Amino acid sequence: MEWQVLLFISVLSLTVVLGQVSYSIPEEMAKGALIGNIAQDLGLGVERLKSGKARIYTGNTEEYIELKRERGVLLVKNRIDRESLCGQTMPCALHFQMILENPMEFYTVTVEITDINDNPPTFERGEMKYEISESALTGARFVLEKAIDNDVGVNGLSSYALKPSDNFVLKTISRGDGTKHVEMVLQKQLDRENQEHMSLILTALDGGEPQLSGTMQIIITVLDVNDNPPVCSKLEYKASVIENAPVGTLITTVKATDADSGSNGLVTYRFSNMKEQLADIFHLDEITGTITLVGQVDFEKDKKCEIMIEAMDQGGLTDSSKVLIEIVDVNDNAPVINVMSFSSPVPEDSASGTTVAIINVIDADSEQNGQITCTTDSSLPFKIKSTLTNYYALVTDSAFDREVVPEYNITVRATDSGSPPLSSTTILRLRISDVNDNAPLFDQLSYVSYVTENNSPGMSIFSVKAQDTDWNQNARISYLLEETQINGSPTSSYVSINSETGGIHAVRSFDYEQMKQLQLVVKAQDGGSPPLSSNVSVKIMIQDQNLQHVYITRCAGH
Repeated sequence: MEWQVLLFISVLSLTVVLGQVSYSIPEEMAKGALIGNIAQDLGLGVERLKSGKARIYTGNTEEYIELKRERGVLLVKNRIDRESLCGQTMPCALHFQMILENPMEFYTVTVEITDINDNPPTFERGEMKYEISESALTGARFVLEKAIDNDVGVNGLSSYALKPSDNFVLKTISRGDGTKHVEMVLQKQLDRENQEHMSLILTALDGGEPQLSGTMQIIITVLDVNDNPPVCSKLEYKASVIENAPVGTLITTVKATDADSGSNGLVTYRFSNMKEQLADIFHLDEITGTITLVGQVDFEKDKKCEIMIEAMDQGGLTDSSKVLIEIVDVNDNAPVINVMSFSSPVPEDSASGTTVAIINVIDADSEQNGQITCTTDSSLPFKIKSTLTNYYALVTDSAFDREVVPEYNITVRATDSGSPPLSSTTILRLRISDVNDNAPLFDQLSYVSYVTENNSPGMSIFSVKAQDTDWNQNARISYLLEETQINGSPTSSYVSINSETGGIHAVRSFDYEQMKQLQLVVKAQDGGSPPLSSNVSVKIMIQDQNLQHVYITRCAGH
């Protein structure tokens, strides 16, 4: 089968590239069957799909499609039954998204599921029974049960056949809404004395290839002297009911009259060709024709309901009328927030306008009740931008400083426009990663220390201390002596410094008569890339020690 591929590519601001690709495949394809080469159709290479960790996002629906990013193709993951997926809706399509990262890219994919002829026409009942008066006039009409074919288009219900056709012919009635109903029309008057019981076979055929069919038996009992059928006052009734309406709510009343008298003029009502799920929602009083609510109606499931009502007299003559019930929406669904992509952490030097999250918001309600406003806390350095319908981007609105705020809890709120409005929230925890933007700082502008001459080599003199407000490797400090000259000799020949603690030690013994002080420069350097550093001046004063006069005073008893 030839597949048609329609490709649209558009570029979205906020560093997100958006595109759309569409495919068309028949239902019931084997698991693993090829749908299309999405990498080729989007102009992407397979390596881009691998590096971008390409994945598809289907929301909360069953996954029918899978992405083989190592091949760049879409395959059937699970069996797709168009009838289960879409019912009678045409066209039938799966909608999902493909997301790539580094940089973030976002594509919309539509796969149309076309019908194959895999369902024969069926009747709800195996047989229908009629009691028809022998005085029924030629041309009398009897509404037959409509066959149901879950296939659509040319594969759907096509025609009916009735055998034997001695007394009755079939007539197909086309209504204004495009639907067709079949009637059995009397063409030769019945004679109870000649034939009291009849058995006919109604066959429904579709238009597929090969053609499929279904049958129903029609059993007719011929009665005497009932020559007027019921007549409905309207061919079509229209009504409306608000969703979540209470049980017992009156929908409408169908009326039919019969010109006969006595039991022959008594009309009863029943549902015809009623869908199983509707039978649990609506009740029809068979005597009065009043339709009332006995279950829950949900606008999000069915916006309109169509019911066929059959009016029947005691002789089996019938007429039918259609009831169209419109379900009125109320705001009973809060928006649903789906975070499709979220980047955390982000560097503290990220530019304003950087996209950190892509969010999809869905509201099952309609019109105003389904119109969404997406916001976040205005006091935080973020804002939300609308990209496509129901899609939003969370972007940065100002610069970060990790040393001031290391992380943010971002509340995203989606609110609909109903009355009263409903809303949902989700919280995104965004961490800010460090960059080396702070140099080490000493705890003093300069240092002065004293040491007595004739000290021991290796003796600890004192320590310098610096701090760095960055984090991890960027805050790891090493201490170094700047290479300067003291009396023509390098500084390192007089003192040394512990690179980790900042402790300064004497390398030699000092002599006050030769040197009164040492002037040093100590550098504190962090472990960033590139590293940052700062210097401080250190003055070491040598104190005189008079070794010839040592006075020891002992005080005892004074």
